[in-house]
Amino acid sequence: MTEQHHPGAPLDLGVLGFERGAHLLVRRALHGVPVGGRITVTGGDPALGVHLRAWARREGHGFSAVTGRTATWELARGSAETDRWAGAERAGGPGPDGIVARPPAHWGLAARGALVEAGGPDVRFDVDDRDVVWADLAPRLYAHAAAAQWDPATAVDWDATTDVPAEVEAAVVQVMTYLVENEQAALVVPAGLLARVHPHFREVQQLLAVQAADEARHMDVFTRRALLHGGRMGTSSAGGRSSLATLLAEPDFSLASFLLSVLGEGSFLSLLAFLERHAPDPVTAQITHLARVDEARHVAFGVAHLEHQSGVDPSLRGKLRTAIERRHDALADTAGLNADVFDALVVLAAGAWTPEAIARGHDAVQELHHAMDEGRRQRLARLGFPPDEAAELSALHTRNFM
Repeated sequence: MTEQHHPGAPLDLGVLGFERGAHLLVRRALHGVPVGGRITVTGGDPALGVHLRAWARREGHGFSAVTGRTATWELARGSAETDRWAGAERAGGPGPDGIVARPPAHWGLAARGALVEAGGPDVRFDVDDRDVVWADLAPRLYAHAAAAQWDPATAVDWDATTDVPAEVEAAVVQVMTYLVENEQAALVVPAGLLARVHPHFREVQQLLAVQAADEARHMDVFTRRALLHGGRMGTSSAGGRSSLATLLAEPDFSLASFLLSVLGEGSFLSLLAFLERHAPDPVTAQITHLARVDEARHVAFGVAHLEHQSGVDPSLRGKLRTAIERRHDALADTAGLNADVFDALVVLAAGAWTPEAIARGHDAVQELHHAMDEGRRQRLARLGFPPDEAAELSALHTRNFM
């Protein structure tokens, strides 16, 4: 790609015709002269003159045959191409430092930093405000997410099984069933938000896409573990599904992210650590550990983006409080956590069927509740809530954990 066409010298196309790309060399030669400037084109393709004339007319260039010379034509560069880009604008800059506060609808799906031709269609994305969607941590989190993807077929040693007593295995199956149900909600929410985010904020789109992929992978491994020893899936309570339905019903981007990632998945970090610690077999320990690493990234983005927004919107904390209270009121008459799940957690933590072991298991689950509460308080404090208000709001979180 080092051949140069010198201005003023004839462009010799040899036997290359327009059906094989001659227009690329002609256009390149015209770019070397100003509007109104001329180039001479020659070549041996029998149809070159006909094709060159048609192409020049379509592109807005002047065309004439050179008198006294065969297979030689002259083109005068027209202004059509430069006129086409009159009014064009750059869609910000390609890097995070090129993000604009509010990308216009006519940028649509243009790559950030691209030169956008005027006159395109308006493509509406309702989440198009940097202060609502952005977090400076997003590019680094996406890079980490892309590098940390794991394959369920190879990252988990599915053959590393141990003899698990039937009643303990039933407890594992019930917990896995519960996890799948919650992860399905955790997939649907970011997938829905993803389609609403303006592509200008591509790192946020990429993070949400990876988050949905993470949840799909979690659903896979939790289902495989539930069925690993030939059992059937456990129970799904009406109260649990009611709790998750309130997540799907939240239309606001920031509030949905807050309820799911900051409170729900934040609580799940404690749950997954609990399950890894009390896992009765290596597979359960491996998949809960892998899922917890992914979930920590989801929580980090949720907190970071809300921290950014709270810095520019003093009313945000009031909106977050209202979202918690509204969800609490909507679930006031539901049973909360599936009793089968609670009992299964006690059994897993107990490890035996003696009264003393069951008491230890029950105490461990109560400690899990305290750990979840403490984590929620800390994240609420990062968003600017004073300790007493953080404690009050944490107590209103759904009993279903997510």
